Amino acid sequence: MKRVAGFTLLEVLAALVLLALLLVGVYSGIRTATHSVRSGTAAIERLDQIRSAQQFLRRELAQSLTQSIGHTEHGEPIYFVGSAHEMRYVAPLPGYLGKLGPQLQRLQLVDDGHDGLRLELSLTLLPPDGRPPQPLGEPQVLLDHITDGGFSYRGVDGKGAAVPWATAWADGRVLPQLVRIKLRSPGNVDWPQLDVPLRVNPVQPNLLQRMGLRGGGMP
Repeated sequence: MKRVAGFTLLEVLAALVLLALLLVGVYSGIRTATHSVRSGTAAIERLDQIRSAQQFLRRELAQSLTQSIGHTEHGEPIYFVGSAHEMRYVAPLPGYLGKLGPQLQRLQLVDDGHDGLRLELSLTLLPPDGRPPQPLGEPQVLLDHITDGGFSYRGVDGKGAAVPWATAWADGRVLPQLVRIKLRSPGNVDWPQLDVPLRVNPVQPNLLQRMGLRGGGMP
């Protein structure tokens, strides 16, 4: 009888080992490509989030109004409140959101419960008939996953001379001329320092030049 030709057990095992190694290589390549795509997508989404938050804050702070949000102990109106992690001011919202009129905006850096911070915006309606302010919904998160950051302010003294940056705005009877928002976040996509000029007092036409600004930008 003729012997039937075939593969030995050793040959079959060797083929299976080679096939397994090939599959591992293919899986590793697919996994690496998937991770790269996800990382790129996350970076793009983070960049869009940062850009949207900066555009919104630049627009709203630049349109801040001298509308009273409180009074001093002497009955003088307060237009702006600012500290290292909170600021309050009045500004109109854009588009259809602004149909309710100017609103009290409260910008805060709050604890996110995970050893980090998040940037939140709260809106409050200021009724024109003198009724108590009415909160509009829950606070909105403008940016999350922040490791550190804060607000600082710069303005002028009573003689119109520029004063240095401070982490608190001392005189709420006037608006600061510049607001700075510095934030840090993990990863490769960071928050570019944001310096926003507020409304300039018309009786001080040379204020921007004294503060080193040219055409609304920083030197």
